[in-house]
Parts: sequence; structure tokens; C-alpha cells
Amino acid sequence: MEHRQQKIPEVKLKPGREKSLRRKHPWIFSGAIAEASANIKSGETVRIDSSDGKPLGLGAWSPNSQISLRLWTTNPRNSVNPEWFRKRLEKAIAMRRELPGIVNAEAKRLIYSEADRLPGLIVDQYGKFLVCQFLSAGAEFWKNEFIAILRKLLPEVTGILERSDTGIRAKEGLPPGENLLWWGEEPPPLLEIKENGLKFLIDLRQGHKTGFYLDQRFNRAMTIPYASGRSVLNVFSYTGGFGIAAAKGGAASILQLDDSASALELAAKNAEINNLDPEIFEYEQGDAFQILRSYRDRNRKFDMIILDPPKFAASSSQIDKAARGYKDINLLALKLLNHGGILLTFSCSGHISPELFQKIVASAADDAGRRVLILDFLSQAPDHPIALNFPESRYLKGLICRTV
Repeated sequence: MEHRQQKIPEVKLKPGREKSLRRKHPWIFSGAIAEASANIKSGETVRIDSSDGKPLGLGAWSPNSQISLRLWTTNPRNSVNPEWFRKRLEKAIAMRRELPGIVNAEAKRLIYSEADRLPGLIVDQYGKFLVCQFLSAGAEFWKNEFIAILRKLLPEVTGILERSDTGIRAKEGLPPGENLLWWGEEPPPLLEIKENGLKFLIDLRQGHKTGFYLDQRFNRAMTIPYASGRSVLNVFSYTGGFGIAAAKGGAASILQLDDSASALELAAKNAEINNLDPEIFEYEQGDAFQILRSYRDRNRKFDMIILDPPKFAASSSQIDKAARGYKDINLLALKLLNHGGILLTFSCSGHISPELFQKIVASAADDAGRRVLILDFLSQAPDHPIALNFPESRYLKGLICRTV
């Protein structure tokens, strides 16, 4: 159903608050707004005006969020309608068809929210299935149109699911997100995909994020050349992606550690479908911090440790607490590493900057009494592009380190 507007509502900014918009940053916070038209619907498109009444662009209105406006376009003469969205979706999808390492991938991100100038919309493709997230008022407002456009642009797709089951929607004043089949056929309970020459089973309905950590694709591949002959500890292993990659690289042993029994069961299945020797794998369920402390107390050592924890900082108010968590887990890992050991360590908290993350790991190394070199800097895969005008689109950062 197309949304039609007789007269577009207007939102006027306070003096001097248009600077970020002129740099094309897509967010306008509630404190920047001087006045707004009455009775604007959540997600409705509004015209954004400077304090002197000059039109600056069009955005989606979110009255219940600290981010009151998410920018659609800086051209106020545009018409935000299904055809306009079709062109933007088509452009984003076409870019993925040109990215090395992504173009032929069975599983990839097609739409990455603000980075693709579609705030709040996430679309991941897993073979013949799409999994979508509608995380902002604007994305929710245009949900039906987005689904219809995606069906036309991707005729090979046979099913579209929604996985908006995330707390982000509450900040937008939206009801709890749904986990449902929007269109087409049901996916199998476990869908098999290939990545970097390896097979993985994906639970599209209940798995983390939209089913898999697609952003770590290239980083999992980076594990392979470092793993040969090493004893590997994969912390926060989820369904074992990094551990499976380490096995492909010739690791002598892999310990998959996670707090979810079902994730570890799937990790074992992933090892099996890749015809990997089950004797080299060990699985342990429990709290990573507690278990790593027990390894420290027992003087258990490893040649390679991967740390891929969940988001520790969901807001800026949690940065200090998150920093302590990242330092603690890296300190424990560094105490467990043999001389010449490799540490792959990550943070997916957007509020933790790459510079701060490096300082945290450096502080952990100092407290552990270890001399550590950075061999490489890692980030999210290119189907999760980072927009220069929106630095917040860079959330995943990682380091490959070596103790010397």
C-alpha cells in the first residue's frame, strides 16, 4: 500500500543546528528541533527546514526517539515514494554484485541501513531467502513497500522473513519486533550456506542477528593462515565459525566456548558437515569470564585465542563499564597465551572507538606483563560498508596480535 501525503509536514531546526545535516550526517536529535507541524505520524516523511526557513532535505519523523529525524535525502525537491525507494534499493544491491569476495557469496548483506541511505532497514540474503529488520520508525512506516520492491528486484528469492526482534525498536517507540515469515516459503530449520570454502548451518528464525555473523566473513578467513599446528581457543564461539576456519587452517586442536548449549550443538554439526576430525574439537558451555579464570588458575595454555564477544556497550552511558569488560577478557586471554601466541580480538560495540579499543588491549597487555605486537587491523566485511559521512556505521573493529 502506497503512503500518500497531501501536504508534507515541516520540522524547523534551532539556529546553528543544521551543521551536521549540511555534512550529510543522517541523524537529527530532539534537542535540535525548534518546532514541528502538528499531528505528524511516526515514520512519516517531513521536510526539514533551517531556522530561517530554508529547506534542507527530507527525513523520517520519530517522535519517541532521541533521534527525532533520520535523513532520507538532502534534496527537498525529491519525492519520497516507492519508486524513489526502488532506485535506492536497486543501487545498493547492484553494488554488492561488484564487490570482490561478495559477488558470488551465498550469504551477504544487501542493505545496511544508514550506510546505504536507508536508515533502519537491514536486509540479508541467505541463498533463496531474505531476512529483514525494520529498526526505525521510517523503515517500519514503509515496510510493506520495501517487501514488495525486494520481491521484484530479487526474483530468485523464494521467501522473505522479518527478524526485527531487537531492543533497538523500543528506543523508536515501536512495538516489539516480530519474527515471522512475510512472504513465500518457509526456510528449512537449518539452512546450509558456503563461505570461504566451508559449510555452515544457519538458523534463520532463532539464530543471532539475522542468523549468522556475516560481518565477520573476511576475518574468519584471516584465521586460516595463522592456525596451522596451533592449539586454538575460540571464546564466544556461537556456532563455531572461527573454530571451523582454524581447523581448515590445520589447527592441532580447537576448543569452542560459548554459553549456549544449542549454539555448541550447531558448532559440532558444522564441524561434521565439513568432514573435520571430531577428535580435534572440544566444546565447553558456560560463562566465558569464569571459565577463562579457571583456565588461568589451572595454568592451561593455548597457541591462539579468538575473542568475539557480544556488544558490551549499547549506549554511550555504558562505555566505561564496557571498557572494563573488554579489558578483563583480553587480560585473561593474554595470560593464557603461549609465547609467540596469536590473539584475534574484536569489539562490535559502536560506542567503543577503534582508538579506545586499541588502548584497552594495550592496557590489558601491560597488566598481563606481556609484550604484544599488532600484526593487522580488522573491520567489518565490505557488504557492511562504512559511510564517510556517518562514522557510526563503523562498529566492528578487530586486532590480530602476537605475543613476543
